[in-house]
Amino acid sequence: MTFEWLNEEEIFRGRAFAVKKVKVRLPDGRETTYDYIKHSGAVTIVPVDDQNRILFVNQYRMGVKGMLMELPAGTLEEGEDPAICAAREIREETGFAAKEVTKLGEFFLAPGYSSEFMHVFLMTGLYPAPLKQDDDEFLEVEAISVEKVWEMIHSNQIHDGKTLACLLLAMKQLKNAA
Repeated sequence: MTFEWLNEEEIFRGRAFAVKKVKVRLPDGRETTYDYIKHSGAVTIVPVDDQNRILFVNQYRMGVKGMLMELPAGTLEEGEDPAICAAREIREETGFAAKEVTKLGEFFLAPGYSSEFMHVFLMTGLYPAPLKQDDDEFLEVEAISVEKVWEMIHSNQIHDGKTLACLLLAMKQLKNAA
């Protein structure tokens, strides 16, 4: 099947993404228009401390009009190496750096309308190394045992999709994975 992009028009450009209208020729020859978000990509970190606890951040999210518990994450700068971005983001969001970094995988976050591609890292051997948080971030860090995290997943207490996907990718590496 062939989908041909005929043209695209940028409707909005923000800090992390652009919104575009894209005209596409479908496999049957008809033409239609899609809304598309062009995103620079992102990282998510599964930080595990020496007590086998995962560090989460609680932060306000516009889409849910409230606080959401998530794994630390951040947007890639144009052309930035994902490992470098992850090393910066863990320090900004949790105040820790990691001695060991393992790439767990990668995935598209919402391919129905966005190009956002997520890179996932497990970070262990944590030690204090804070960086200043972004001016618009107000984060609360919470350390939760791996055992308790699996209970929270199974009782529908974690609602962030990227966090759930990243924990699944980390399952084999985490002690006491359920």
